[in-house]
Amino acid sequence: MLGRPSASVQRATVTEEQTSTLFWISVLFGGFLMIVAIALAPAVGAFYHEPRLFRVMHVVAIGILLNAAGAQHAARLQREMRFTALALVDISALLIGTSVTIGMAAAGYGYWALVAMTVSVPLITTLGLWGTAAWIPGLPRRGIGVRSMLHFGGKMAFNGFFWYIASNFDKVLLGRYWGADAIGIYYNASQLIRIPTDNLNSAVGDVAFSALSRLQDDPERLKSYFLKGYSIVVALTVPVTVACAVFANDIVAMVLGPRWTGAAEIFRILAPTILVFAIANPLGWLLNALGLVGRGLKISLVFTPLLIVGYVIGLPYGPRGVALAYLTVMTLALVPLATWAVHGTVIGVSDIVRTLSRPLASSAAAAALAFGTQALCGPALSLLPRFVLEIFVFGTAYPVALLLVAGQKAFYIDILRGAKSG
Repeated sequence: MLGRPSASVQRATVTEEQTSTLFWISVLFGGFLMIVAIALAPAVGAFYHEPRLFRVMHVVAIGILLNAAGAQHAARLQREMRFTALALVDISALLIGTSVTIGMAAAGYGYWALVAMTVSVPLITTLGLWGTAAWIPGLPRRGIGVRSMLHFGGKMAFNGFFWYIASNFDKVLLGRYWGADAIGIYYNASQLIRIPTDNLNSAVGDVAFSALSRLQDDPERLKSYFLKGYSIVVALTVPVTVACAVFANDIVAMVLGPRWTGAAEIFRILAPTILVFAIANPLGWLLNALGLVGRGLKISLVFTPLLIVGYVIGLPYGPRGVALAYLTVMTLALVPLATWAVHGTVIGVSDIVRTLSRPLASSAAAAALAFGTQALCGPALSLLPRFVLEIFVFGTAYPVALLLVAGQKAFYIDILRGAKSG
């Protein structure tokens, strides 16, 4: 049997009074976190032995309040399934923020250029959400039924908080004990690795949550929709994982430049985590849509200490040791945590294995062909032609293997037809 959904998930609509009250609660909580961040500025500067972080923390903290001020506008757009508008806001904010950063860096502002991005992106995002939603919140009210929503949202917030700690504590330790060079190599490699995961998660996650929430009382349709979406995410992520592991040196050289070749080894070690997140993230969407946020919080409470212990064990060996520890814990914890996540739902571990098998086999075949081409032709080519050849061979061989050899053509044609009719 499925776990009983939270009342906030069961509710078909959210009233204006509830949304307005939630807006002011979000702003107050964001303001509280901003004050906490500012108060911690001296401790952060002392921890890293860097007094300049005192002023940096004061500016960065503003971004917390800005994000909170746009949270309910984003929620309204998500409930209305205006995902194109949300994507345009995010892309516009990123482009403007990046332009501001590049301009400030070119003008000689140094590290303040990066600080400006952490504030400009949430500022532009919130302004864009306000303009797109065209909604002005009213005054907060009591006794309108927001308690269950806060209970649901609070668990999700704490879940995200613990996952944030788990995903960033490695950088905290490396920055403190190995210095700027080590954290620079590790951070750039990890950020490059997270691009596919973050983009897929943001692009598919909101849509999946909204769709699955509406199907929680129809287990068969929920299972069908979830596995179709899961198949798409895995089919897109598995080849990216394999390509990043096989062509790590060329990818880092192309994207980051020749001065960052030291990040290639870290990039290759972290590449399998792309697949780990592709397997795990959709399970989070499933739990949230079913109202099983308490289980998700318990999973994060178990996983976060394990990952931190792994970081500490790998820390004496520098960025490479931390990366290996991160990969090891993520890989070993995946099966038990995935089994825990789907327990009692309509999704079984066997469904996940079947979904993974064909993309994995197709990616392995495509990687072997591309690697052989690289070995034969690569030494005679410069970086750009070699990189283009590798991606072309791999990108051509994978869909052929998946659709024709693995027999997935009819499956994906059915998905495309369903999307078109929908």
